[in-house]
Amino acid sequence: MSLADKLKDKKVLVTGVTGFVGEALLHRIIGDLPGTTVAAIIRPKGSLTGADRMAQLLRKDIFKPFYGEGTEYADAEALSAARIHVIDGDLSDVPELPKDLDIVVHCAGDVSFDPPIHEAFTTNVLGTKSLLERIDESRQGTDRRIHYVHISTAYTAGRRRGAIPEASVEHLVDWRTEAEAGMAMKARIEEQSRSAPMLAKFRKEAEKLHRRAGHLTAAADTERRRIEWVAKKLVETGTERARSLGWTDCYTFTKALGERVVEEFAGKLPTSIVRPAIIESALQSPHPGWIEGFKMAEPLILAYGRGELPEFPASPDSVIEIIPVDHVVGAICAVMATEPELNKPEYYHIGSGARNPLTFEQLYAGVRAYFSKHPFDLGERGAVRLPVWKFPGGDSVETMLRYGEKAHKIADRIITTVPRSERVRKYARELDVQKRRLDFLRRYMDLYSEYAQAELQFIDDNVLALHNALEGDDKEKFACDTAVVDWQYYLQELHCPSVTESMRRLDVVRKKRNKALAESAGVLKKVEPSSESKVIAAFDMDGTLLSSNVIETYLWMRLPELDGPQRVGEIGAMLRKLPKLIAAERKDRGTFLRTIYRRYAGADLEELNQIVDEILAEHVLERLSGAAVRRIREHRAAGHKTILITGAVRPLTRPLEPLFDEIVAAELAVDDRGRCTGFLSGPPLVGESRAAWIKHHARQTNIDLSKSYAYADSHSDLPMLETVGNPVAVSPDVSLFRAARAARWQIVDWKTPSTSSRLELPGVNAR
Repeated sequence: MSLADKLKDKKVLVTGVTGFVGEALLHRIIGDLPGTTVAAIIRPKGSLTGADRMAQLLRKDIFKPFYGEGTEYADAEALSAARIHVIDGDLSDVPELPKDLDIVVHCAGDVSFDPPIHEAFTTNVLGTKSLLERIDESRQGTDRRIHYVHISTAYTAGRRRGAIPEASVEHLVDWRTEAEAGMAMKARIEEQSRSAPMLAKFRKEAEKLHRRAGHLTAAADTERRRIEWVAKKLVETGTERARSLGWTDCYTFTKALGERVVEEFAGKLPTSIVRPAIIESALQSPHPGWIEGFKMAEPLILAYGRGELPEFPASPDSVIEIIPVDHVVGAICAVMATEPELNKPEYYHIGSGARNPLTFEQLYAGVRAYFSKHPFDLGERGAVRLPVWKFPGGDSVETMLRYGEKAHKIADRIITTVPRSERVRKYARELDVQKRRLDFLRRYMDLYSEYAQAELQFIDDNVLALHNALEGDDKEKFACDTAVVDWQYYLQELHCPSVTESMRRLDVVRKKRNKALAESAGVLKKVEPSSESKVIAAFDMDGTLLSSNVIETYLWMRLPELDGPQRVGEIGAMLRKLPKLIAAERKDRGTFLRTIYRRYAGADLEELNQIVDEILAEHVLERLSGAAVRRIREHRAAGHKTILITGAVRPLTRPLEPLFDEIVAAELAVDDRGRCTGFLSGPPLVGESRAAWIKHHARQTNIDLSKSYAYADSHSDLPMLETVGNPVAVSPDVSLFRAARAARWQIVDWKTPSTSSRLELPGVNAR
């Protein structure tokens, strides 16, 4: 009999039908098993019901030949109504199942190699248990024998070596104890993350970066770091627990324990356990090269093709167990038609290494040959230069990676402390690209090194027997003998073209986008008139409107009123204190400003105003960026309220008064004689204080902040920029530059006129 005859009038429950294997299995059942109906448990997602998600699935290209003109089904909905029963549900809470099931194929599971430990147990162990209980419940009061087909992984064998039989994995691990401990781990790690030492660690790291911006900004980053630490720790804990018991990672560990759960139910349900190896693109069906999403090999293939995978920690003669997805589905269909005995679960390895091994050296040769013929094009730089792998061994690759990580850390520390410039920002961009590559390499080296160095041979006699027992056309429709695969043809003509197709399309879009970005680099979005709502445009001064800093502007103000020896002394004093002042500014800008402004003690405020009007005004205006002035005028022409918000002292802003509707500056406190006390009349507006002022002003004057603008250059101004809907980073320091790129804000470089020199001290010879 054919499989179609054997499975005619059977109702098959499939979990994970929206996943890679589940989708391919559904396609095969609809196309090649016409008398078989499907029940599918599908988790609702957002506003979409399970039925909605099934309708989306059936509209994919691979299902279109099954409906439409010339077929018995008019559309996807008709196909679904005739062949598929959708059940809304999830493995965390399996719903009641139909009473007329004949076969259950459990494809769902957490397939990530590095899941958080509690999530892996929830899906792969406890979810399997919940499903089996529901299956057993559905057959109560009947003599129905429901064949349970469990899709596991060949790598449940763990860190063993040599031939792996198609049999139960030998181990003494109690799945109940491990599941209880694994589920409790989230609460334990959460509690640990909230301990005083850990919170202090997170807070100090956050404050080191965000102290200048303000305590709340640092607090938000502290919590972000805590949450990330918890997620990372849950992954690390799962990995280490798995390896301590002899498995490669938490995925294979929990899949192996899931098999133990299945074996306990084998006395109630006829059971088959199917263990595919590394599932990749199709050899024939649904069509050659068909693949959904990124699987195990794709990120590495793409990284190699882009020149970003210099080595890999594998032995050249080690075998990589790749299997086309249609061979997996063919074997599952053949298994569905078997009738295992109670208490005697059957095991099936679907791999290629036993009879048609593919070594890492052959994989490398095939992938390299493909990219040599069809390289990625990086535009002006031409084709990618492909790395040459020498296979130096895992230890050597790890040493190379650690050296790269250490070098990047040193370079990054330097780049964040040197004076800002366009060149520095260019280096920061390059370092960020390098960091992404290093992080990619670290992640995949850690994930795949165990698999790359594994010495396993999965015996597949049972699957071969299934294939040989197929009759007539079934040997082609449901083929599961991997000995027929020509690996070089598969890699170069099917797999690599399929996995690179989407990336090549994306590259075309990226090139167009990058060209547009290059053409518009530094060109600000057009200012739109504010007709329906009030809009503000807030500008920082030092470093944004003009190339200056607080120390410079202090010297501009103070030196003109001092005689020659006093000027020399004042400059000398500032130079001696410069290292401490720079350190203070990086730690707390408010304290830094107060330290500088203490030196105004004894100065006559009216005389300072006079110095600005008579001596400094021209110099300030010369240092003013022409692009900044044009932008301010654009805002005023659009009816926006322009605001200068600065930590500079009030007198220094006097030359800029014609440009702004309102100026918020540091106010020097004076005594009853009009002389500066060395203190301010109120706290300087820095960091979060600027954001608070803007929000308060907006509430008072009915400003629409979502349409408002802000311009600043320093990471300390991050809260102010985050307050408005149109933030612009102007000639930013490295920290703000990175934040702006991450948030996709506009970044511009407003240059000071070339006629202006930063070494010039205005008014020194004027009196």
